[in-house]
Amino acid sequence: MKTTSTPRTGKWYKLDNAAIIVPCSAHGFDTRVFRIVCELKEPVVPNVLQHALEDTVVEFPHFNSALRKGLFWYYLDGLNETASVTEDHEPPLSPLYFPGLQNLLYRVTYYENRINLEMFHVLADGTGAFVFFRKMITRYLSLVHHVEITDAASDISSSSEKTTDAFAHYYQKMKSSQLKQMTSVKAYQLKGEKDENQRNHLLEGIVSAKAVVELAHQHHTTVGVFLTSVYIASVVDGMTVQERKRPVVISVPVNLRQFFPSETARNFFGVINIPYSAKDYDGSLDSIIPAVRKSFGDQLTPEKVAATMNSYTKLVGNYAVKVVPLFLKEPVLTYYLSRAHSGVTATLSNLERIRMAPEIEEYIDHFAAFMTAPSMQVTVATYGDKLCIGSVTSFVNHDIMLRFYRRLTGMGLSVELTTNDYDAAAVSRVPSDKGR
Repeated sequence: MKTTSTPRTGKWYKLDNAAIIVPCSAHGFDTRVFRIVCELKEPVVPNVLQHALEDTVVEFPHFNSALRKGLFWYYLDGLNETASVTEDHEPPLSPLYFPGLQNLLYRVTYYENRINLEMFHVLADGTGAFVFFRKMITRYLSLVHHVEITDAASDISSSSEKTTDAFAHYYQKMKSSQLKQMTSVKAYQLKGEKDENQRNHLLEGIVSAKAVVELAHQHHTTVGVFLTSVYIASVVDGMTVQERKRPVVISVPVNLRQFFPSETARNFFGVINIPYSAKDYDGSLDSIIPAVRKSFGDQLTPEKVAATMNSYTKLVGNYAVKVVPLFLKEPVLTYYLSRAHSGVTATLSNLERIRMAPEIEEYIDHFAAFMTAPSMQVTVATYGDKLCIGSVTSFVNHDIMLRFYRRLTGMGLSVELTTNDYDAAAVSRVPSDKGR
């Protein structure tokens, strides 16, 4: 780990409005670290990967930074160094931020065929980080296989565009009750035995993307609504009658770039909460999908998304908040976050379909993504016909996700599962239909 003697560039970056609350929320299991994975069809060549990393990160200057405390807010302090590629040997999603230490907030590792990028959420959201990751993987494969990439449209943004604070750029002052709504709901909270060593437990499931689309269409809905509904059913199946008096609320991150054009590689996302009244569940997906579909439709409008975006800026832009020293602000922000977490059961994020340059597609097997959360987060990544569902939980078992996959196999899907922990015996008992 780097110490305070690390040379500094003299450049500093103000945190974007979503990143400001990240340090306050990084506790215990929830390290606020996410992992993006590319599994190749061949072993990784470490020295070439290091070369690709160094070639790529120059376009993302704010990534080579340490997090420092100012009087009123945290900020990023530029470091004159780049991460060193290492073999993956630490527990996944281990902390990257250590108060008082000056170290990089990302790491690049490999293991056999897999390349991993782990990043502290102050630097970027999943979409922004993937712009970097895709460019690094593209560079790596072009070097290994001596191919010239002609996909000019893959990324043409400048370094300044990548470091733009898109929240500040698009902010409009308006009345919004979203923050109040997020802290007023009391959602059902997942239960189970937590890891005494505060290590996260990962489960990766791969299914046919085409088959999932077909199932979603059979239920007259989208893949996002379908998978959210299957997950809700898997949660409710484990709830008691008494527990079903509380709603199951699934938090769904929204890529704001879809509504507000931006090339930023920093955080630029909002959140919608999908509530479901568990007492309405009759054991079938048909008792869930209409409610979930309506909630998605009601909230994914330009007006509602704008309110989501502006809520972050409104909070940190409040004059009373701005003038209070950071050491007084942190307990208040921590309290607000705990209130917001009590209104969420779990988080489900669906990344956009991943596309790579045609010259290198044949060397890639699949992509996956994982993110820490107070209890559980599920992230979906699709490449070709492989739809990968990456779940992270603080619990020592995967009961909810095993019920999730049993539902999918019950509908005819074949599921390939892998895990990082000792629940492998239970995972192996999930049936696998070889039909599709």
